Amino acid sequence: MTATLRHEGDIALLTLGADENRFAPNWLDAVDTHLDTVERDAGGLITTGTGKFYSNGLDLEWLLENGDRAEEYVARVQALFARLVTFPMPTVAAINGHSFGAGAMLGMAHDYRVMRADRGYYCFPEVDIDIAFTPGMAALIQAKLTPQAALTAMTTGHRYGAGEALAAGLVDGTASEAELLDTAIARITPLVGKNPATVTAIKSTMFGSVTAALR
Repeated sequence: MTATLRHEGDIALLTLGADENRFAPNWLDAVDTHLDTVERDAGGLITTGTGKFYSNGLDLEWLLENGDRAEEYVARVQALFARLVTFPMPTVAAINGHSFGAGAMLGMAHDYRVMRADRGYYCFPEVDIDIAFTPGMAALIQAKLTPQAALTAMTTGHRYGAGEALAAGLVDGTASEAELLDTAIARITPLVGKNPATVTAIKSTMFGSVTAALR
């Protein structure tokens, strides 16, 4: 199942899929197309997954089969992060399950994150699979966490449950599975209605070094 989009009033709900929601090229196509629609039709964006995973990040199987396109692929993933970091409206990631690697970075690219309280881990496992962060990916994580929290998350591969993730600043709130989307909607609703051009301009200034590194 690829990404799907529906609206609740002015708020767009982008469901990333129903499996591991890895960043396959066709998945990236679908997400970019949906984000075009969101920019045109909505005032706020919530992303979430279905079931066990929010996202497991990079499509490593595709990368192994298409090693000659790795640079192009990573650039495209980073372009998605940069787009979300400066998105012209409030964004909330409703972390419904496991969020690993680039999937966790996708969450960090949002303005806010709400995580299911009783299931799932938030984790940057790169140190344990011998993959170094790109400058852009490191800049994204470091922009959203305190220096010590970023150091721990990025160099230990620790798997954060919801309580630990909240304490470390990886997420901004937790909720039960049944209340996760309602919690995300409640967080984003008061923020809807700002001028999109102004929102983008402010975010672009705040995260200029991040987007420069990602691009």
